[in-house]
Amino acid sequence: MTLGPGYTKQAEEVIIALKSSMGRKFEKFTTSKIRNILAQVSEIYNDVVNEQGDVLKEEYKSRIEYLKVRLVYECGREPDVVKPFVEKAGLISLINDIGDSRQKFKDFARYMEALVAYHRFHGGKDS
Repeated sequence: MTLGPGYTKQAEEVIIALKSSMGRKFEKFTTSKIRNILAQVSEIYNDVVNEQGDVLKEEYKSRIEYLKVRLVYECGREPDVVKPFVEKAGLISLINDIGDSRQKFKDFARYMEALVAYHRFHGGKDS
C-alpha cells in the first residue's frame, strides 16, 4: 500500500469497509482504542515537521520502529477490534515503507489523522 495525494479518500474507504466487515463489532472500535497510537504519531510528527531536510534522524526512525511495536501489541491485545483496523489500513506496511523518508512519515501521520476523523464521521464512538 502506498499513500498519495488521495490519502483522505483512502482513509474514508478503509473506515467504510471496516464498518461493513465488522458489523456490530464496529461499535466496540472506539477512538480510545487508537488514541494512544495517534498520540504517539502526533508527538513524532510535531518533532519531524520542525526538522529540515528530507532524511529522518536516527532518533525519529527509532521512535517510528517503536510505534510499529505498539501497533503490533495493540493488535494482540484487541484482535477483534484493533487488528482488523491495522490490517485494513495497511499501517504496518506503511511504517515499513517509511525508511528514512521525512515526507513518507508526514504522509503517514496525516493518513492516521484522516482515519481517526473518518472513523468519527462514520459513527465511531469516542470512549
